[in-house]
Amino acid sequence: MNLKRVVVTGIGALTPIGNTVDEYWNSLKNGVSGSALITKFDTTKFKTKFACEVKNFNVEDFIDRKEARRLDPFCQYALVATDEAVKDSGLELEKINLDKAGVIWGSGIGGIKNFQDEVSIFAKGDGTPRYNPFFITKMIVDLSAGNISMKYGFRGVNFSTVSACASSTNAIVDAFNYIRLGKANVIITGGSEMATCEAGIGGFNAMKALSERNDSPETASRPYDKSRDGFVLGEGAGAIILEELEHAKARGAKIYAELIGGGLSADAYHISAPHPEGLGVIAVMKNVLEDANIAPEEVDYINTHGTSTPIGDPQEIKAIQHVFGQHAYKLNISSTKSMTGHLLGAAGAIEAIASIMAIKHQIVPPTINHTTNDDEIDSNLNFTFNKAQERKVEVALSNTFGFGGHNCSVIFRKYHG
Repeated sequence: MNLKRVVVTGIGALTPIGNTVDEYWNSLKNGVSGSALITKFDTTKFKTKFACEVKNFNVEDFIDRKEARRLDPFCQYALVATDEAVKDSGLELEKINLDKAGVIWGSGIGGIKNFQDEVSIFAKGDGTPRYNPFFITKMIVDLSAGNISMKYGFRGVNFSTVSACASSTNAIVDAFNYIRLGKANVIITGGSEMATCEAGIGGFNAMKALSERNDSPETASRPYDKSRDGFVLGEGAGAIILEELEHAKARGAKIYAELIGGGLSADAYHISAPHPEGLGVIAVMKNVLEDANIAPEEVDYINTHGTSTPIGDPQEIKAIQHVFGQHAYKLNISSTKSMTGHLLGAAGAIEAIASIMAIKHQIVPPTINHTTNDDEIDSNLNFTFNKAQERKVEVALSNTFGFGGHNCSVIFRKYHG
């Protein structure tokens, strides 16, 4: 069958280094770190005392106070990023077929802050279950997609994806497939997360997953550096308007880039550790290249998963070398998590936006905080260390992986008509 072409016509971002796409991109290309001491709760007894929080954000600037109280922060973030993306797209809702407009949204954890607070209140009480009537609807992951669809009246496909840190890339791949199969004309996709709370930090500390570099939070996220000691928790949201090409052209939409491939695979190995030979990562990149119908040599930039963990970073790089061969040395590679931290289920969405902006501006954002090479990682590769680089970026690939062995990749290409 003839598949439809899919393009990006709107983007929105709420991140630790910028509350709009423009702010986010300016921080990315200038190598700004979003990591600082946590302000949301008392970290005195916690091993990790810092994170990449969203800053200078007042939800009531965007959402009515009464309505905001009915939403967990992860859902508030989703609505704010989506608002920017819809406005950016220029969509006139009264002129499109809302039955073929949908929402597919990702989150790895959902309303963990709300869950923590409600259970804590119950535990401190006399045993009487006095739960907030919005307890369940604030907590469950799918209410992000549900609330977005209700706001815009989108009556088409509507669901949320949960594949841990791969969730929002999974959502983008699903949205891509629905549109190219002709099941939708427009889909709002992306992801959101807000796990910067006692349960989130404490839980990841127990797994020994987080950096404990409390003496230097701003440099703690250091992918590919020999001294990396874990990821830095981030929070926020990224929203992308995907649209069938002819639908976008008919309404005169601006087009950021074309989404040409989506790949999925599983490690089938361990709940949190990557396969030691990178088999799942090799498979997902081969899958996405095949889906996009391009050769490895056509890729210019890879936005890596690159979480700054001791075991995760080397395996991804070895997988890139396996798939791309000698072309790996002609690529630019960077991990924007060095600036944003790891947004868990929202990571793929904001990193897809970074890839789209790299294509738009022909600039590769850097991997910051690098000082010392790791013998396990080939230093001859171009990791775009510490400073952005201008270069031709026709094609960008973005990798995202999640606990449970979930691997997702997407490929964007510069749109030429």
